[in-house]
Amino acid sequence: MQHPPSMGRRQLLRSGGALGLAAAAAPLLAAPAQAAPAPPRTTVTDLGPAIEQFALMSGLLIGDTVYIGSRNLSPTRLIGFHLPTHTVVSRTDLGTGHSVQALAADPAGRYLYAGILAKADEGRPNLFRWDLSTPDKPAVGIGRTEDRDIRELAVAPDGTVYAVGGVPGKAPALWMYDPGTGAVTKLGIPDPNATLARAVAATDSTVFFGAGSTLAGGGGASKASLYAYDRAAATFTDVTPPEMAKDPSLRELAVFGDHLVVSTAGSTEPAKLAVMDLADLSSYTVTPTHGAVAKNLTAHGDLIHFAGDAGLHTYSMTTRTVAPLAFDGPDLGEIWGLDHVDGTLVVVSGYGFVGEIDTTAGTSVITELGPAGAPVSPQTTMGIAADHQYAYVGGNNVVARHDLRSGTVVNLRAPGEAKDAEVLNGVLYTGQYSSQGMWTYDPANDEQPHRLAEFPSEQNRPLDVCYDAVNGLLLVGVQSDTEGGGSLWTHSPTTGRKSAYINPIDGIQLVRAVATRDGIAYLGGDNPTTQGPRGTLVAFDPVAGRELWRIDLPLATGVAALAVSGRHLYGLTRRGGFFVVDLTIRRVIHTADVRALCPGFAAMVTSRGVVYGVSDTTLFRFHPTTFAVSTVVPEINGAWYSGPHVNADSSGRLYTMRGHHLVRIDDRPVTQS
Repeated sequence: MQHPPSMGRRQLLRSGGALGLAAAAAPLLAAPAQAAPAPPRTTVTDLGPAIEQFALMSGLLIGDTVYIGSRNLSPTRLIGFHLPTHTVVSRTDLGTGHSVQALAADPAGRYLYAGILAKADEGRPNLFRWDLSTPDKPAVGIGRTEDRDIRELAVAPDGTVYAVGGVPGKAPALWMYDPGTGAVTKLGIPDPNATLARAVAATDSTVFFGAGSTLAGGGGASKASLYAYDRAAATFTDVTPPEMAKDPSLRELAVFGDHLVVSTAGSTEPAKLAVMDLADLSSYTVTPTHGAVAKNLTAHGDLIHFAGDAGLHTYSMTTRTVAPLAFDGPDLGEIWGLDHVDGTLVVVSGYGFVGEIDTTAGTSVITELGPAGAPVSPQTTMGIAADHQYAYVGGNNVVARHDLRSGTVVNLRAPGEAKDAEVLNGVLYTGQYSSQGMWTYDPANDEQPHRLAEFPSEQNRPLDVCYDAVNGLLLVGVQSDTEGGGSLWTHSPTTGRKSAYINPIDGIQLVRAVATRDGIAYLGGDNPTTQGPRGTLVAFDPVAGRELWRIDLPLATGVAALAVSGRHLYGLTRRGGFFVVDLTIRRVIHTADVRALCPGFAAMVTSRGVVYGVSDTTLFRFHPTTFAVSTVVPEINGAWYSGPHVNADSSGRLYTMRGHHLVRIDDRPVTQS
């Protein structure tokens, strides 16, 4: 279809458009839309728990037992995996938050400290202690930092506990727990421009604080920063090696003998490893690694072993070289724990197993945690895709494949998180966080998913996947957590040709949503910061890689979801604003307030000529001519980790979440005239 002459870059809606100039000065919310009752011809089929596994986010070896913290499970819990017997021998439930990322032991190995992550500040402890001398007794909450999330813990030789982490919108602080008094004390904010701290280490005299902006980067957010806190003087000193200053953040700190070992998370450059002399921090070496992140540091003599997206590696302090560690076992995926004991590396894999690797022989023993006694339970979910045969649900390091005929569920392994997905001709395609690019799985030929295409590692967070049938391209909207802004990825399943268009909206807005019509991609902008534009719509040629036109919508928040039906582009904002753009005239022709059904993040899909949306609470539809909203399934309350999703199979049946269960909805409105 022919389009009228293109609008100028950043052109606002003209007088006479649906919003007009008066509306351009106000949030894009009209009078509340009334929700009509659901029509009678809606069938909801429960397909069972979407994903079941023992998902994990931390691991620490104490004596002969590996202690492991759960991830996105309710309740949060700790388990003890006994290496000699290869069984889970202890467990305690924490009952708050969603994940356990931080673990540390006191010098005697009696107490295990755990820090949790939470979606919101629950006003309850986020620091726990488990007495390992009586593992049958539960861990107890011992304190609460004002930073909602605890990302890392360290225990000094005198038993004092230090914690770092963060909360969105605030710079992270260094926190101290005194086991003698039970007091939690804020020691200060050394880097006011940091958005997150993920590294801490402590000696008798000094606490080392590592921060940066792995999340919410860009703009004025700081990059990697390392501070030394003098415990006696209560002062911070910046000791960041300049060679690390370009990396987004410090990732890990560890004290080995007379050295402080420092690692980073990379972005536009590979991650780096520094070895610093504790007696003279200006004396150090810095070595690039082979991947985008280096973490889980452990030492054996002059060798430092570490994990990352490129697998296990070893750094020699003698030769100052990094080399991959070869062994005979499987892909380890995302590694959350690494310790060395008696010539063996003990690896805690996000795939849900513990690996024991003989570093001399290169042999390995793998123990799956579920069969070993770890509690397997439903997990919160991410992307959803389906066809007539299988439905797929993304989680942490797993994609659950549901056979729609037999009801059998198989957990497929894929590192990171499948944030969104599509099925084309029976083949699954995912956008894989973090910095994993696109992955694919053909159930007719593949045992497991595999990487389809790599993209710039700083473009790390794919958010929305759709298929452009005209150009034969998969389109992926992406956010750059570390640099700000985002990108549009394109990939041809037929030819393998790919492209990454960086910052197609501007240098601040990420591409939260993407939809397509007649070979044109429509990009919905969002901005996670408090400053700068948000809510821009861009029409983009995905073959030529150029902008065609744009509309700067007067939104208080960014775009959450987009969908196309006929000549209309439907959009939802992150606070329940609804708008419709007529693509033939390039104007907003309808707005409404749907916050009663959609109070926050949302997703949309077009099925049988009708646009459906899902929020954290409700599945709803829009009338194709009046755009009125009506409820399809109330109180659906999906157990989502990073925002709701809805998708449709080739027959038009919808798939989304109700609680922790995957559901299929066959919705046939009485009339759409």
